[in-house]
Amino acid sequence: MSNSSRQQGTADPETDAGRDHETPATEVPGKKDGHVELDPNHPDPWVRWANITIRTGVRALAMMMVVVIFAAVIDTAYSFYAKLLSPPFLILDIGDLLAVFGAVLVVLIAIEIYTNVTLYLTSDVIHVKLVVATALMAVARKVITLDHKELEPLYFLGYAMLGLSFGIVYWLLYREEKKGSDEGRP
Repeated sequence: MSNSSRQQGTADPETDAGRDHETPATEVPGKKDGHVELDPNHPDPWVRWANITIRTGVRALAMMMVVVIFAAVIDTAYSFYAKLLSPPFLILDIGDLLAVFGAVLVVLIAIEIYTNVTLYLTSDVIHVKLVVATALMAVARKVITLDHKELEPLYFLGYAMLGLSFGIVYWLLYREEKKGSDEGRP
């Protein structure tokens, strides 16, 4: 297109003739197929509106997660403070420690969920490894805070299988990622 036709928005038949009309409206540098998840510049107005709406919803979820994380940190600090000041003064028993550890792990899980949500906005790929790591952390939190006196052994076997499954998946993803990065080296 000539400079004057670009400004007017009209096509220049001489330079437009050799252009590939199958090329998507928006291309991402480094992506072979030009695909963009939830593309806010999609050529179809309905799809563009839906993508923008979903992205706005994801932004709202991210802001809600910030509020949840802030509230969880305050709750964890208050819980720890209350356990320290309850009789016996400044002494925490195993149950108190488990309650505090559980609260800390909830904060860490909330941070991982926030990371998942923001990666959805900033990346074209859902990072499966991060999602698996979040699930593994949630299982670990549950195992750490389980009351072994009230549960049957089958529960522990189930949580062990969940933890092992997520651990194997995480290891496989790590191995695949490492293999891919090693192949790219000269």
